[in-house]
Amino acid sequence: MTAHTLSGGFADPARQSAHAFRAVMEAMARPGTLHDLTGAVAPGLSVAAATVILTLTDGTTPLHLAGAADTEALRRWVAFHTGAPLVGAEQAAFAVGRWADLLPVDRFSVGVPAYPDRSATLIVEVPTLSAMGPRLTGPGIATAATLALPDIAAFQANRALFPLGFDTILTCGARLAALTRSTNVEAV
Repeated sequence: MTAHTLSGGFADPARQSAHAFRAVMEAMARPGTLHDLTGAVAPGLSVAAATVILTLTDGTTPLHLAGAADTEALRRWVAFHTGAPLVGAEQAAFAVGRWADLLPVDRFSVGVPAYPDRSATLIVEVPTLSAMGPRLTGPGIATAATLALPDIAAFQANRALFPLGFDTILTCGARLAALTRSTNVEAV
């Protein structure tokens, strides 16, 4: 094992994981809002993406590493810190990578009518994360919000599947925002 494999976890697991979980849940409950995260450092991932993985995955959570995120160093880090089984896109409960590496998104589970919750959550590493972009409306948004998105059409198509569809957590540096499948996305 290398130093990168053993390091990068939470220094204070109970407190940091609770804070991170709260930030992710707030982001999901209020699509388009930006939240700061700290705590985890994983090879090749932003602090926010690493913290989300450390908080939301464990030995029973299938994880897909897409494109540049699929490295031996990150595989070892995930195995040591979470034990999440690494799987192909079709079996993933969570997937992490850049948008281009996650395409085509129709490979990921969108749930089934009896169990729409059995869908994937995409953790999308983006170069910038800002509240400038398409107009968002729907549950958890008082009137409207805006958020920079990598592909408006894909999120509009995902919304058309509701109550099925994937959920998305966008990460950049130590920040995250979420876009749920129930969010309407309109080009401005």
